[in-house]
This record gives sequence, structure tokens and C-alpha cells, in this order.
Amino acid sequence: MGGRRRGEALTGIDRAADAGDLFGRASARLRRAVPFDAAVWAAADPETGLVTAPMLVEGLGERERCADYWESELLEENVVPFRDLARAAVPAAGLRAATGDLPARSARFRRLLEGQGVRDELRAVFRAGDRSWGVVSLFRTGGGPFTHDEVELVAGLSTPMATRLRRLARPAEPSPLPDAPGPGLVLFDPSGAATSLNDEAREHLASLPPGPSVPTALGVRLPIWIIGTALQARAIARGRDHGGARVRIRTAAGRWLVCHASGLTGPGGSPGPVALVIEPASAADLAVIIAESYELTPRELEITQHVARGLPTAEIAARLFISPHTVRDHLKTIFQKTGASSRGELVARLFTEHHWPGARS
Repeated sequence: MGGRRRGEALTGIDRAADAGDLFGRASARLRRAVPFDAAVWAAADPETGLVTAPMLVEGLGERERCADYWESELLEENVVPFRDLARAAVPAAGLRAATGDLPARSARFRRLLEGQGVRDELRAVFRAGDRSWGVVSLFRTGGGPFTHDEVELVAGLSTPMATRLRRLARPAEPSPLPDAPGPGLVLFDPSGAATSLNDEAREHLASLPPGPSVPTALGVRLPIWIIGTALQARAIARGRDHGGARVRIRTAAGRWLVCHASGLTGPGGSPGPVALVIEPASAADLAVIIAESYELTPRELEITQHVARGLPTAEIAARLFISPHTVRDHLKTIFQKTGASSRGELVARLFTEHHWPGARS
């Protein structure tokens, strides 16, 4: 029974045109098997686990409290945070089951969910191998809590959803590349409010896909994935996390930006502002996403990077201490996985199509 319901929930995901379409299809199908009243679906950066575009928010007043939800996730003590689920044997959990039917043990429930009438939350991480590619939270405002079978069903979606998200990270068809703005800078005060930004930041923000965002006093709305990166920098500064405050974001045109934030020190060593930089992603920034999206092994990615540098087979073999025959075997596999038929096509497909030309000075 569980296998049939899981299969029904996954019906059509292979036809999804992009991650947003994937979330919409999966949500509509899953609701039939696991009833819920609201949901948040989001892509995740496979290296840091931070949420990125796109994000689908359904119910609970739509997007008004979305920033508060992620602030609680990153800065407060909570039950089954996504970072723990990403490493758990079962990548899904229900809030009431995890707290012994005492959900108020979670700050997220006390501060946000209870006031919105939520009785239970089921959350999951979509992971393939040791990489997280997305997350989902399902909410119930009525009826009983999520059952063990429902948690197991959602957990069973983890690898298929991650595999599809990973594949959808591949580049779209080549298109003319515009000049890229230089690095954008956004400053946040210690409370998390955006206080200033440059024109380049405004240009980059305008290129991002639609999604949940928050207004600022600067006349621009900041997407949740930008807010989340700044929140992660604050969490690191407070000693709550050792991870990186860094996320790759795909623009509405299919190009990649990288966003990274750092907490600064105030007077007397007190927590200071957060500086966030958003800029065009380089090939090095995208190495993991590129390799994972084509299911390249670490060795295959290494060889591909040497090919991108223009090295011949013999020199690649010498640098990697393997035979030229082994290099050719790896290249054959790489061509099969990527659909490329030559070295030039391989470099264009895996690198040139993913990133911007040199930034404007």
C-alpha cells in the first residue's frame, strides 16, 4: 500500500519543466495521500543546505510570516531542524511524534505555528547521497497528527525528489549572455534589518525569480533566500552553527549567482552588522552543482576541469598519476553522461552555459 501511494505521489515529476513546476506537481499529488492544509517547498544549496530559489508557499496566509519561519529555523532552538534531518537515518519527521505530543518544546511552534492554528508539522529533506537538494514542511490545522505511515511515505519521496531537483540544475539551452553587473553589497544591522545596498545589488535582485520576500526601508524587497543567507551569518557569529553562509541562486534567465554573507564585529567584540555580497557565479562556484547535476564522480569532475583548462590527455594523466588510457575511459563516460560529443562541447555545456561573462567594471 505504501509503495503504491508513494508512486502516485511521484507521478509526473519526471515531466516537471523546472523546480517550481516540480514542487507544484508533487504538492498536488501528495495532498491526496497525506492530507495537509499548508506547505512550504524550497530548493536547497547542495553544499550548505541553505534554502534557495525557487520556493513554493501554500496556505498559512501565504507569505507573510515566511521570514519569521526561517529566522526561527536558524537562530532558535528547535525540534528536528532541517540540518539534523539532512543527516538522519530517516530524512522526515513529524513535530508531535518527535516531541512526545508536546510540540511547544519547539520555539518554532510556540512563536509561529501555534498562533496560526497549526496542530502538527511534517518536514523532510530531499537528499541524494550526502547532498540536500530541497526541503518541505507540511502543516495540519485540523484533524489528527501526522501518522508514522505518513512520515514514512514522505521520507520515501526524499531520494526521487532530490534526484529530479539535481537533474533540473543542469543548464537550459544556450542563450546570448548579457554583461554582468559587478558584485552587489547589502548591509544588515545587528537586528537583521537591511540598512544599505549598492546599485549592483539592485540589479542582481531584479534578476531573481519571483518568490516570498520581505519589504525593506530601502525600497526593495529581499527574497527569502537572501534573508536566509544573512540569518545564517548571524547564526555563525553567535556560535550556533559552523556551516557556511553561502548559497547559489538561479536567476529568472537561468544564470547563476552566488550569495555569501559574513558577520562583522562591533565595539568591544559585540555582534556587528552583516555584510552580504551577491555576484555572478564563477565556474569554480558551480563545480559541485555541475558535477552533481550530471552525476559525475569526483575523478570525472577533476578530469573535466583539466579539459576546461585546455590540457591534453597525456598531461592530464601525468598530473593525476594515471594512464592516458584511463583518462580516455573517463572521458568516454563523461561524454555519455553529459551528452557532449567533443571537448569543446563539453566545456561549453558544463561551464560556459552556466555562468556570466566578465563583470562590468
